[in-house]
Amino acid sequence: MNPFYQEVYELVAKVPYGKVVSYSQISWYLGKLNQARAVGRAMKYSPSHLPAHRVVRADGVLVGPSAETRRAALIAEGVFFKPNGSVDMKACSWQIPDDAFKECT
Repeated sequence: MNPFYQEVYELVAKVPYGKVVSYSQISWYLGKLNQARAVGRAMKYSPSHLPAHRVVRADGVLVGPSAETRRAALIAEGVFFKPNGSVDMKACSWQIPDDAFKECT
């Protein structure tokens, strides 16, 4: 498996119930500045056991063919949405702790 993808998956596995994280937050945390699209590619191929529905664009928009399914899963977790349909990132964004990756390995 691609080592970058593995790092992404280990971090995504730590996203708490009822919280979301953006593709760009993940890329920056992993030291891959401006690699949000690479995170998106990793998520496209993510294992089914991961809470992939908790990864969204930085503006809170859900993307991809399963956006409605992901929206339903997030609503079930209590994630707030704005009137425009995007996730309320201010209220629901997971602030990745400095030691999150250490916990993964």
